[in-house]
Amino acid sequence: MPWRGMNVSFRDMLFLLVFAYLVIGAVALAHVAKKQEETKGAAPPGSVIVDIHWDDKIDADVDLWVEAPGDVPVGYSNKSGMIFNLLRDDLGHSGDPLSMNYEIAYGRGLWPGEYTVNAHLYRSSDGHFPVPVLAKVAVRGPDGEVTNLLRASVDLNYVGQETTIFRFKLDDKGHLVPGSLNRIHKSLRSAWQHQSEAGK
Repeated sequence: MPWRGMNVSFRDMLFLLVFAYLVIGAVALAHVAKKQEETKGAAPPGSVIVDIHWDDKIDADVDLWVEAPGDVPVGYSNKSGMIFNLLRDDLGHSGDPLSMNYEIAYGRGLWPGEYTVNAHLYRSSDGHFPVPVLAKVAVRGPDGEVTNLLRASVDLNYVGQETTIFRFKLDDKGHLVPGSLNRIHKSLRSAWQHQSEAGK
């Protein structure tokens, strides 16, 4: 009879262990779900969000260049200014496990004045022309709400081409100033090269 009592004790202990694992698993799953819910509604880390995308199948290195009011041009060779930071410098398929072609820059604060957004074709590894580029600008207002402000597509036809996609003005509340949007070319990449050479 002592063996029978031992079997019951062992079974009870095994049941308690499985129950404890189930409770720990349920708590962990609830925590993960809560974290995902919090992340889903997370605000972007900047007030002015600029990004460019090009076809994932095209092996090209397209560079985003941006300039905020009173600041220096920001792009692959100067990843930060007082206002903008380039968060992703995409080199095309080189060293990119996901083959997602995009670059993104964030600006801190809603500074009134003129903004410029350019795309520059640095390299075309597969010789595919033109390279269509989609550009978007969004603004996060003081209330935290993100507004999609501008969207346009351009074609880059040769290596070395730098194209102005947007020139626009924002007021101090982050609203687009009426009549300010244009595509008058303003070179940002070469402007930065001249500035950096002059500073040597």
